[in-house]
Amino acid sequence: MATTPSSSLLSFSPLFKKTHFFKHSYLLNKPIKPFSSFRVLSQSNDNNNKNKNNIDLPDRIISAVCYFYPFFDGIQYGKYVINQFTPIQVLLQPLIPSIRVFKSFPFNGFLVFLTLYFVIVRNRNFSRYVRFNTMQAIVLDVLLIFPDLIERSFNPKEGVGLDFLMSLDSTVFLFLLVSLIYGSTSCALGQIPRLPIVAEAAERQVP
Repeated sequence: MATTPSSSLLSFSPLFKKTHFFKHSYLLNKPIKPFSSFRVLSQSNDNNNKNKNNIDLPDRIISAVCYFYPFFDGIQYGKYVINQFTPIQVLLQPLIPSIRVFKSFPFNGFLVFLTLYFVIVRNRNFSRYVRFNTMQAIVLDVLLIFPDLIERSFNPKEGVGLDFLMSLDSTVFLFLLVSLIYGSTSCALGQIPRLPIVAEAAERQVP
């Protein structure tokens, strides 16, 4: 019997929770001041047009690809949403081979984290545009430690607790999906995406 898109995606669910604590500890120990606001993107039309003229195509591509990292790393949170909504299964179908490669080894996520942070974010040979977007993707991935901690300490099998956990996982997944679409599309257009919560932290980490 052929494997459905949802079963292909969800087969990775339990594999990689253990790596979150290792790969997130470095950034969580760095001083990050409390976020002063939850600003959501919105550059003016003039600024967007200026950005589109100034951002090189390679920078746009690198920045857009980086937003796949937190989405691939958090794909397991979509186990409920993916099963319920066929359009999302169809949307994610082209990404299944890439997700399989990403999830093929437990420490791939950690290795990608190190590569993005030390090779791109800390490397001033890349433009600040690339380093900022890469850092936004990393911070978004770091935040996945919180739902992971909740699942580790609170894993109900039925009742209100299970309903809460399903709602939490679905919310996390949808936020990752929207962030992927918004971040990658904005970068492809040469604009500067600013994700709520994430953008302020990313700004503080990019020199």
